[in-house]
Amino acid sequence: MQRKGSKMRIQLSEHFTYKKLLRFVFQSIAMMIFTSIYGVVDGLFVSNYVGKTSFAAVNLIMPFIMILGALGFMVGTGGSAIVAMTLGEGKKEKAQEYFSMCVYFTILGGILFSITGAVLMPQIARALGAGGEMLEQCVIYGRISMLTLTLFMLQNVFQSFLVTAERPQMGLRITVGAGLTNMVLDYLFIAVFHWGVAGAALATAASEVVGGLTPLFYFAGKNQSLLRLRKTRILPRIVQKACTNGSSELMTNVSISLVSMLYNFQLMRIAGEDGVAAYGVIMYVNFIFSAIFLGYSVGCAPIIAYHHGASNHEELQNLFRKSMKFIGLFGVTLLLVSQAVASPLTKIFVGYDPELWELTSGGFRRYALSFLLSGFNIFGSAFFTALGNGVISAVISFLRTLVFQTCMLLLLPLFFGVNGIWLAIGAAEGMALFVTGAFFMKNRSRYHYLTF
Repeated sequence: MQRKGSKMRIQLSEHFTYKKLLRFVFQSIAMMIFTSIYGVVDGLFVSNYVGKTSFAAVNLIMPFIMILGALGFMVGTGGSAIVAMTLGEGKKEKAQEYFSMCVYFTILGGILFSITGAVLMPQIARALGAGGEMLEQCVIYGRISMLTLTLFMLQNVFQSFLVTAERPQMGLRITVGAGLTNMVLDYLFIAVFHWGVAGAALATAASEVVGGLTPLFYFAGKNQSLLRLRKTRILPRIVQKACTNGSSELMTNVSISLVSMLYNFQLMRIAGEDGVAAYGVIMYVNFIFSAIFLGYSVGCAPIIAYHHGASNHEELQNLFRKSMKFIGLFGVTLLLVSQAVASPLTKIFVGYDPELWELTSGGFRRYALSFLLSGFNIFGSAFFTALGNGVISAVISFLRTLVFQTCMLLLLPLFFGVNGIWLAIGAAEGMALFVTGAFFMKNRSRYHYLTF
């Protein structure tokens, strides 16, 4: 049975057809979608059972939590690229040493961040504009979230490393288990026990225990994957390289959080509390749609890194061509679907308030125009991370998620009011696509992924 299973498992070293590539990345796509869905469930229960003030409070403090958790994304993506390239070079023991060091570094960073975040939570909530009841709700949700911040970081780290270890199916199963834990406990804690935002935070914390500890125990024991936790010495050069290589993912998550704060500020100024609530709903739905691009990029990155490490230029060209076609197809499909489901999907969250529903559904239709372009930029950043070029990846992410969006958020509302806020993301993605395309063309000979 084991022999049969090993034959069926797709390995990083293989040649990838369209079908095989889609099969390999499917678990990562499903994992990202499911992660987004169970995040949405939090908002769904809080909005419908606790009220829009508490819902706005959760969305106000969430960007700060995501900034702290971004260390996991950085180490996971940057470290997994290094580990995959090392495996491609045939150095399995070195790869395991690098992998172990990335995990231990994340644990230490998580503990430090969680303590600091819990102590400073009231001051941070005030700085974000919370006051009165909203301030109290922000502090409650934020401090409970700090209890399992380290496990949240590990969950993000292992999403990348399970793919590198050729165990994407296990990553999906763990994510589903964590998601179901969150959903069931959301219902119990919020709808049945009426614990409000504290219940939502506790449900999320429980899911992070499942998502962070399960792969930690798996890699700590004997397993049949390519990776296993082991004793390792401190290698500052590798830590620095992993952080530099994954800096684009750190930049993406920090920038998204900072820009979310700017969105909330602009919406509070133009549309009030309803605007913040509407943006919260749009972000939840956007996470589900964008998860397809993110999942594809996470799933494909270890393959790209492996063949780059093995100097298999033909396979790199094959992966690049197929990825461009997949991303384009996904973008058109998501744009069409988003326009069709905008009203019924947003009604699930805020159907109890007709004016808020109208604001939210109209905003999402305009925001969704970005799906046609964003996939190429997301993949471009992940692609250069996989090639070990964290600088280019970081530049794409920095311009796309912070500079261009900030400029558009400040400029477009002057001409289009609240509609300018929803259109800002599409304009920013269009500007970023020129940058991504220029980097693709400039570096094609250096990395041999594109020939004419």
